Amino acid sequence: MKEKTKSAKAIRRRNNIIVHTVLAILAAIWVFPVLWVIMTSFRAEKGSYVSTFFPQGLTLDNYARLFTDTTILNFPQMFMNTLIIAICSCILSSFYVLSASFCLSRMRFRMRKPYMNMAMILGLFPGFMSMVAVYFILKAVGLTEGSLIRLALILCYSGGAALSFQIAKGFFDTMPMALDEAARIDGCTRWQIFTKITLPLSKPVIVYTVLTAFIGPWVDFIFAKVICRANSDQYTVAIGLWKMLEKEYIDSWYTSFAAGAVLISIPIAILFLKLQKYYVDGMSGAVKG
Repeated sequence: MKEKTKSAKAIRRRNNIIVHTVLAILAAIWVFPVLWVIMTSFRAEKGSYVSTFFPQGLTLDNYARLFTDTTILNFPQMFMNTLIIAICSCILSSFYVLSASFCLSRMRFRMRKPYMNMAMILGLFPGFMSMVAVYFILKAVGLTEGSLIRLALILCYSGGAALSFQIAKGFFDTMPMALDEAARIDGCTRWQIFTKITLPLSKPVIVYTVLTAFIGPWVDFIFAKVICRANSDQYTVAIGLWKMLEKEYIDSWYTSFAAGAVLISIPIAILFLKLQKYYVDGMSGAVKG
């Protein structure tokens, strides 16, 4: 009996070693590109091709150039454009998603199930399939020129947000209906129940919704490139980083491209690390629902 116990422990120990080894290898593979970009952002040698993996010299000039050399690629302007678009889209998208999710979770109306089925089907298709049609619609109403491009991008990112209601609805489903019924007996309207009872109790799913609504516009390239076209003063960060890799800029801007990639990832990383607890709670609540 003791020999069987020792044998079982040895097998478990060996399996744990194998599992941890595989996970360590996968972690190294995942971290490698991140470390490479960070090292490249501090590299003193110019150009995209070098003979050594580790930089021969380190410098902060690549970061400084992003904010000082604005004659060709105005990174500060691109950053502000992206920040404005991401914040406005995040506010609108979060409101649409939470409102639609509350209605689908708490109310019963004729088109409820058809809408949910339609949203499920439309969610199977990537958004950029409608890119050409969306562009011509925006062009027809005059939103593809000048400063109105920002408004066009905000409309693109937030317009269909209500179709992504599944996570928030699942979370709202976990909240007891008795809260709503008690509030209605006390004379509360649907809007008061939503704003004063449901939302204060839904911090995890609100954080999850805000994070996902902010990250989408922050990193998007396809819609921004199609709508901005040659309007360089309206470029977002994703387009700016892509321009740095074009053949006329890549030799002198490649290390600054890596620096820009590091800079735009820092806000998202900080937000995610600070709000990770609520993010996980929101996902787990939706799964239970």
